[in-house]
Order: sequence, then structure tokens, then C-alpha cells
Amino acid sequence: MTIIDSHCHLDFPDFADDLDGVVERARAAGVERMITIGTKVAKAPRVVAIAERYDDVFFTVGTHPHEAASEGAEDFDAMRAFARNPKCVGIGEAGLDYHYDSAPRDLAQRVFRGHIALARELDLPLVIHTREADDDMAAILTEEMGQGRFRAVLHCFTGSRELAEAALGLGLMISFSGVVTFKKSEDLRAIARDVPLDRILVETDAPYLAPAPHRGRRNEPAFVVATAGAVADARGLAPQALAEATRANTLKFFSKIPPARGKPPQIVGPPH
Repeated sequence: MTIIDSHCHLDFPDFADDLDGVVERARAAGVERMITIGTKVAKAPRVVAIAERYDDVFFTVGTHPHEAASEGAEDFDAMRAFARNPKCVGIGEAGLDYHYDSAPRDLAQRVFRGHIALARELDLPLVIHTREADDDMAAILTEEMGQGRFRAVLHCFTGSRELAEAALGLGLMISFSGVVTFKKSEDLRAIARDVPLDRILVETDAPYLAPAPHRGRRNEPAFVVATAGAVADARGLAPQALAEATRANTLKFFSKIPPARGKPPQIVGPPH
């Protein structure tokens, strides 16, 4: 059995001197696919180059909410052009982040809605970043879904149970990162326990949020097996069963990714 890291940032400077090693360690851990996520259109060529360098790496294109006020944040023509690349499997990440408020909220909401429209137009899944914006996120998702269906995932989910339930009611996926392994994440593990198994993805969000037992280190795709182990433990599942389910979910959601055969990952639960 193999596993997929549905969200990482291989173009970030943290990996510049070790990218081959990062990819090889992921493969050795049983990670068969990695999706490196776009955060700024101006940086998309680097993301594309990485995806084209490795057969098992794919990419998305979009504007992170931290960049919503930057030049090119709404360059949807450029995003369309990048999306024609066969290795582009989604739009984003885009969304709302009220923790930093890097852009005026009305502007951030407009940029986010533009990404929803593009994902709907291109029939590509949307990767959503949301932080401390639960009410507005739920309202926008509900309104936009009423205007036309689209596929989306709440990545690195750390929101409320109410937001999770609203997202699930709209047909969205929910992705869990290394945060689910943290000692103080009991509420998050309870949500991970209750999300339907066919709606869960796992990710690293590397280089950030390394899961236990790797906390304090630079995160990397190989560590997704630890996150999967924690979700499996919360649900009372065998780690391999969770890995198999999330792999199938990821391939169905990011439907442009071809499946691949690989060796089983060595997945262990979090330390008790």
C-alpha cells in the first residue's frame, strides 16, 4: 500500500539545496505522489519546473490569501495558461486568512471568489486555505456552491466542528496535516475521527508543521506517514487502511493524477 502527500511546497527555499533527497526520502517512505501547491502566480514557473522534473510530483496554481493584495493576484488568464499543463491538477491555494489580514478582507474575499469561479470553469479541484475566518468561509462556500457546483478541499484543517460540518454538507473534502499529531489537538483529532472516511485527505504542508515525532524539524513529504498514523489511531483503524482510503480519495479528487504502483509505506501511530 502507498500513500500520497496531497499538499506540500517543494518550491520553497527550505528545500532548495536538498530537493532530490527530499523526493527520494518520500519515495522510500512509500509516498507515491506529491502535490506541490502554488501560492503566487509569479512563482508558478518554479513550481512547474519541479513538477516536470519528477514523475511523481504534480502542481496547482493560484494565489495564497497572504498574497491577495500583491501584483498578479487576480491574473486568472495566467492561471488558465498554467492549468493547461498536464501536470497541473488543481487551483489554489486560495482562501481567507484573518489571523494575519495580509490583505483587506473585501479584497481577499474577491480574490477567493475569483479562484472558485476559475476552478468551476476549468472543472479542477480547489485547494482552500482558511484560518480564523470560519463564518465568512462557510458563508462564501454556501453562496458560491449555490451558483454552481465545484470541487474543493479545506487543506490543513484546524477550524471548528461547525465549519467542518458545513464543508461536508457542501460536498467538500477535509485534509489533515501534522497539527493533528500535536498533544493539544484533541478537538482536531475528534473531528478527524468523525469525518466520513471517503472525505479525508492527508498532507504535510511541508516545510511547515512537522508531525510528531518530527516536531522541531523541517517538515517534508516523507513525514505524511506519521500524520496518517495519527488519523488512523484517532479512528481506530489500521494505518494501512487509512493510507489506502486517503490514497483513493486523493486520486479521485485530483482526478488528473494517474495512479502508480509502489511499495507500502511504513506507517506508525503517534507516540502515547
